[in-house]
Amino acid sequence: MEQLKDFTTIEQMEADTAKLKEMACAACAETWEDRKVNQTPQCKFGEEGICCKICSMGPCRITPKASRGICGADAHAIAGRNYLRMAAAGSAAHSDHGREIAHVLHKTSPDGSYHIRDEGKLLRLAAEWGVATEGRDIYDVAHEVAEVGLMEYGKPFGTLRFLSRATDERKQLWEELEIAPRAIDREVATSMHMTHMGNTADADALVRQSLRVGMADGWGGSMMGTEFTDILFGTPTVRATESNLGVLEKEMVNIIVHGHDPAFSEMVVVAAETKEMIDYARSKGAKGINIAGLCCTANEVTMRHGVRMAGNFLQQENALLTGAVEMICVDVQCIFPALGPLAECFHTKFVTTSPVARIPGSIYVKFETETAMAQATEIVRMAIDNYENRDQSKIFIPESKQGAVVGYPCEQIIKELDGVTNSHVDERGSYMPAIDAIKSGVLRGAVAMVGCNNPKVRPDYSHIEIMKELLRNDILIVATGCSAQAAAKAGLLSKEAKFLCGAGLRRVCELVGIPPVLHMGACVDISRMMLLVTDIAKDWGVKVTDLPIVGCAPEWMSEKAVAIANYVVATGIDTYLGIEPQVKGSSQMMELITEGTRKLTGAGYVINKDPHELVTAIIAGVEAKRAALGI
Repeated sequence: MEQLKDFTTIEQMEADTAKLKEMACAACAETWEDRKVNQTPQCKFGEEGICCKICSMGPCRITPKASRGICGADAHAIAGRNYLRMAAAGSAAHSDHGREIAHVLHKTSPDGSYHIRDEGKLLRLAAEWGVATEGRDIYDVAHEVAEVGLMEYGKPFGTLRFLSRATDERKQLWEELEIAPRAIDREVATSMHMTHMGNTADADALVRQSLRVGMADGWGGSMMGTEFTDILFGTPTVRATESNLGVLEKEMVNIIVHGHDPAFSEMVVVAAETKEMIDYARSKGAKGINIAGLCCTANEVTMRHGVRMAGNFLQQENALLTGAVEMICVDVQCIFPALGPLAECFHTKFVTTSPVARIPGSIYVKFETETAMAQATEIVRMAIDNYENRDQSKIFIPESKQGAVVGYPCEQIIKELDGVTNSHVDERGSYMPAIDAIKSGVLRGAVAMVGCNNPKVRPDYSHIEIMKELLRNDILIVATGCSAQAAAKAGLLSKEAKFLCGAGLRRVCELVGIPPVLHMGACVDISRMMLLVTDIAKDWGVKVTDLPIVGCAPEWMSEKAVAIANYVVATGIDTYLGIEPQVKGSSQMMELITEGTRKLTGAGYVINKDPHELVTAIIAGVEAKRAALGI
């Protein structure tokens, strides 16, 4: 009889963190826990979104005695402007990531550092965009596709090409509401213009532009980043890996890649796997080279290489506190500036590689596409040379780690379903086996779990508790980003996690041979989720808003999350949040993002800081959608 495995609990994770905190104290190093205490209490005006500093007449804040800023902007205008600016910044970050990947695709060549790994996806995208392929060299096709993609950032007319992938109902709605995104950069610029002093003060208009600029991310920059990354490095397939700090190796050179841009991390992984570098590490007394990932860079390289994941956002300092990391090399986004002074307390080299993320205390190596492999090799060599500088008295590697199965993009999910039914109804395949399971009640529905972990709450607790309760209620989970890594640390990405499920979901996992939480990738890969729900709606013949599928970001943190939440809601998917958006100083804004958008797009936010109450609301929301469908 199969036995229930030992799953890592949140208490075990916290015990490891407490021990590493002792290592920090011994090294006179501070951590985010220290800085959180020093920041308490946090600014009430900023938390409620009613502080305005967009012109030098201010800063202004809304109080009982001052209901308007100097220009006359009220709480609704100020909170709306701040909210839109967060959405615009988040969309800019994700979309700039996609732009960089487009430039890498444009520089691919047979004898260069970057090659085409998924020709089939390239050819399908070329056909979708009207790029000629017959009789052409594959790299010529790739370069033209990259040029067409780059035009999506600044074209003067029309709307984004990827909107054609949506259902007819969504496309018509977006046009009617005038929120169909035009060029990506135009939506970011329009958002900044609207929120400049003396412009839009109407909260409804600001929320509508938030939806539009969010979609410029999810149906623009992020989707392009995902598609082009698959073309460059291969569409992910199922791989076995491990997660948590126990993946670090005491007798190996440990290199951590951290950030979000796979163009850089991919080369570091490839360089570390060469015989030259492995032999060099052994010549320095190490048994080999151990690459581990943090944040979304970890998600990228684990899906394509099986690289193990050291942890998610709030674990980045803990990794250095083990004293066993020779180098942490980063690209962009979610990188603590604190890594500079923290690395100085240990022997760790802190390497930054992007002009977008220049951080004091780092060794800056500007990563260039043309010399990527040579630079990656030198970075790996630098880490190996640092191995002999370890201080053995400062080393503590927690034992905690869990096995995980990763790599479930839409293509892999279809493949798994086709394996059960032995059918392939069209070029894409069909989601009908999953739909039939939902219709029959074997599966009650699905939840997309996304987002960061956040010091405002007990880190990772909400992710893990919500996931476990959903599994018990036969609700399948697809996960990306730090949420997926929280699941991995707790063992929920393992196939053995079926033992935590209700009878229906467990039966599906056994029949299909999948874990109950499907790892779909990095945070840019939430665009995969939009295609997943869109194609399920098409196969089912219902609206996206009808599906018993919702999104949840219980510990979201960044501006990117605001952009994501807006494109998820615009797509028609209710989104459950465990952290309040910074708009609660405006009753109008709170109404607009919860019920107001629901009147427009059929979806909105449900907000509750208590994870147990939030998951109860999620289950009720899924069941209400089932009832409305009559299933």
